[in-house]
Amino acid sequence: MKNVRQRAILQLLSDHESITTAALAAQLGVSVETIRRDLNLLQTQGKIVRRHGRARTLHAAFQDGSEPFRARLKSHYADKADIARHALNWVEEGMTLALDASSTCFHLARQLPDIPLTVFTNSLPVCEAVARRQNIELICSGGRLARTERCYVNPALAGLLKSLEIDLFVFSCEGIDGTGEMWDSTRHNAAFKSLLLRRSQQSLLLIDKSKFYRASEVKIGNLSLVTHMITDAPHP
Repeated sequence: MKNVRQRAILQLLSDHESITTAALAAQLGVSVETIRRDLNLLQTQGKIVRRHGRARTLHAAFQDGSEPFRARLKSHYADKADIARHALNWVEEGMTLALDASSTCFHLARQLPDIPLTVFTNSLPVCEAVARRQNIELICSGGRLARTERCYVNPALAGLLKSLEIDLFVFSCEGIDGTGEMWDSTRHNAAFKSLLLRRSQQSLLLIDKSKFYRASEVKIGNLSLVTHMITDAPHP
């Protein structure tokens, strides 16, 4: 019965592109809690995306649909700031850091001490925060500015990284599903993270408890690629 219902959910999501949890419950004649359990499982399996009480299927050809940076910055604000504070323990004088365009890395950038460091990033807010530090050399990925996400998209990124030795790549992601696959909401951010994971000596994933057992649009890679992780989840 459950499998039949979940197939029906996927069909409804495919027909309607996006639909609320309450509407799904009404269509299938079950409780909202039953639908939520089904959606949790389908998201863990990487079949759907859930956001703000709505759900939709994952499509092979999708429109990149990330949340605006300001909305992400407000979400779990205190948790992300605390996780970023713990990440400072990994930062040492003389290192070359790469920071992604996540709101958690923005929190880290705001807390970085003014010591000799090199910071490479594709994030406009991180650039603005780090530019105030006199002793930090700032390198921006450059390229086209995606204004909603406030990040740069540079097709020539691989060539740019050939001249950089990244000691530590610090990043976050949209979610980690039940199989340990990391997800992001846009192709360009997923590509940036995937490339930096391969090019960095070490990596540090900053992820709050709301991101576990969630899928999104594009796979970054498996959690096994990550060297270290900081989270507020009790049993990551």
